[in-house]
Amino acid sequence: MAARTKTTAKPRPAYRCTECGNQLPKWVGRCPECNSWGTVEEYGAVPLRTTAAGPVSSPAKPIGQVDGQVATARTTGVPELDRVLGGGLVPGAVVLLAGEPGVGKSTLLLDVAAKAASDRHRTLYVTGEESAGQVRLRADRINALSEHLYLAAESDLGAVLGHIEAVNPGLLILDSVQTIASAELDGAPGGPAQVREVANALIRASKERGMATLLVGHVTKDGQIAGPRLLEHLVDVVLSFEGDRHARLRIIRGVKNRYGATDEVGCFELHDEGIAGLADPSGLFLTRRDKPVPGTCLTVTLEGRRPLVAEVQALMVDSQIPSPRRTTSGLESPRIAMILAVVERHGGVKLGKQDIYTATVGGVKLTEPSADLAIALAVASSSSDTPLPSNLVAIGEVGLAGEVRRVTGVQRRLAEAHRLGFTHALVPPDPGKVPPGMKVVEVSDIGEALRAIPGRRRPARPRQEPSAPPAAAPPGGAGDPARAALQAYVPAHPEELMDGWEPVGADELD
Repeated sequence: MAARTKTTAKPRPAYRCTECGNQLPKWVGRCPECNSWGTVEEYGAVPLRTTAAGPVSSPAKPIGQVDGQVATARTTGVPELDRVLGGGLVPGAVVLLAGEPGVGKSTLLLDVAAKAASDRHRTLYVTGEESAGQVRLRADRINALSEHLYLAAESDLGAVLGHIEAVNPGLLILDSVQTIASAELDGAPGGPAQVREVANALIRASKERGMATLLVGHVTKDGQIAGPRLLEHLVDVVLSFEGDRHARLRIIRGVKNRYGATDEVGCFELHDEGIAGLADPSGLFLTRRDKPVPGTCLTVTLEGRRPLVAEVQALMVDSQIPSPRRTTSGLESPRIAMILAVVERHGGVKLGKQDIYTATVGGVKLTEPSADLAIALAVASSSSDTPLPSNLVAIGEVGLAGEVRRVTGVQRRLAEAHRLGFTHALVPPDPGKVPPGMKVVEVSDIGEALRAIPGRRRPARPRQEPSAPPAAAPPGGAGDPARAALQAYVPAHPEELMDGWEPVGADELD
């Protein structure tokens, strides 16, 4: 019997991206990790490895015997940030805070660093973008000084880990993760491989020491967090810091949270002395006037689970160009275009030769559909140059057929409006429990919403009778009975109805 020979598989060559260090089993023209072309090169054979069972760090135990007290959240000293985090910072948690340049990330975290520092829990603030003197000047300006707050300016990962060993902090703030690099890897700071290595090293240090870590992240021009997508998977919490640099309002939204819900938002006001939390930010979104003006309407939006009263404005002027302008600020342009089409088609308001400008007050961005009805009423008010009552809020989504649809959280929205002194509201059908003393009118379509606005009408203008009966119209035309029956549900002249309304005070309303 012939002897059987044992064959071994020939090691296959391996490939690696010279830009980000990503390893690939075969050659490709573009690296799938960093999307760089022509950077994949062969560097050797892939060794065949097997992992044997090894010692464990701690034995597995029933989940009921695990001590949950070690993961109790500790407050940051900033209530609005605690709201988004779910009560505070959990020991060992790694939080990634991302936002556009100049939005106030460093200012907020320096304030958190000073307020969270104590004798038992030191805070280490590491900056890789500024010098220690620059951070000290900001700390003096916002009064963020504490004897238990330690400051270091480093850009090397080894030096950062050395500061952690020396200070032994309970909270580490790194500004920012894209500016720190490891000497053991090639590539510039901020590259995918460097960001991955820095994040992994800091996560290991946080878990081993029970140290909470706040990482500042850069964003791209598209608003996405810079670096590999893996960074968002590695950390425990991802927060987005939003706000217009020309406005005072700043909002923190939870994108990912392993310790709490992601439907909470924190509101802040940026001023010369720093940044402060806003427990009641609705005042930033309203314009205080002695009397109502045309083209404005109030609505109640939900930011997470927090209701906020916001004001939308519309301005219509005769266009001097063949293609009228449609300009928006704080609102979504596709949504505005849809609402304008519905108002013109199902409301009868002529908008074709008008330049239309729509905006929000206070820098707030309204993206949810609950503001549709308020936008439609503001456009109709501006078209007729007739103010709406100042004590009215409008809540509802507008469909393409002109119907007003229900939205979530109507009761919470009405309760917030009632708390701020609003007495009348236009809402979709079946709003639920209404606050006592508040008059709520249910509307099912745009035409009904125009008629239901509280106020009184002027005497109707006389209409001239036609001198001769109109000629018979062809089937499907303006005189067709079927078409007339269809138009019976749509007001023929809603702009005249708007002209008939006069603004009245709250004491004159029923």
